[in-house]
Amino acid sequence: MRPLLGILLLAFPAWSAAQDSAPPFAIGERFTYAVKVAKMGASGHGEMWVSGPEVVRGTETYVLHMNSKAGFGPFGGGEESTSWIDPQRMAVMRFAKIERGVFSSHKDEVEIYPTQRRWSAANGATGETITDSPLDELSFIYFIRTLPLLDDSVYVVERHYDKARNPTSIRVIGHEQLETKAGSFATLKVEMRVVDPQHYKGEGIILLNFSDDVRRIPVRIESTAPSYGKTVLTLETFSPAP
Repeated sequence: MRPLLGILLLAFPAWSAAQDSAPPFAIGERFTYAVKVAKMGASGHGEMWVSGPEVVRGTETYVLHMNSKAGFGPFGGGEESTSWIDPQRMAVMRFAKIERGVFSSHKDEVEIYPTQRRWSAANGATGETITDSPLDELSFIYFIRTLPLLDDSVYVVERHYDKARNPTSIRVIGHEQLETKAGSFATLKVEMRVVDPQHYKGEGIILLNFSDDVRRIPVRIESTAPSYGKTVLTLETFSPAP
């Protein structure tokens, strides 16, 4: 029987609350990926990196980036996501995302006020947050890297800035050896279940393979959405923080 390790992480508002060491990412870290979109038969490339520091309303933040592009022939699309996160509290202060498709595009720009437990978007939408350490879809990946990720552990997290998109379930489902252009990696395979009506028409499942070491490198990221089918990002190169 699998041990019961469900954890409601509202009790862990900051990295320092869960661990005594620094988070496994810092300014200057960069990863590049090969991108495959099964349903469209498209391929491309992606990047994740950390820049900064930048001050947002008096708080020094790391700037998290994730960009991806894929296409075939003259057709293609891509996404650009940016999160401004307070690394001391693992609380996101600002989020921006641009999605470009063959015939359409979508843009999100959100200001998040953690201590006031509220957010406001450029399109006029507003809402409340459940916690004073909120996250968005990009910063969630970095947050997972800070977790112990013990075998068979399950984390139920209510930290998305939009309370309608909670909870997020994070489950360690096994170990996997992956061969990539960046090398061979022993990885921990993690299943992340998200509430995202826009992209998944309800609950979406994202599979993440993190290197089974203190770096927690995102080696492989897989998601399946109704519009595109399965999309897989596989690590090609990585540069640690200086």
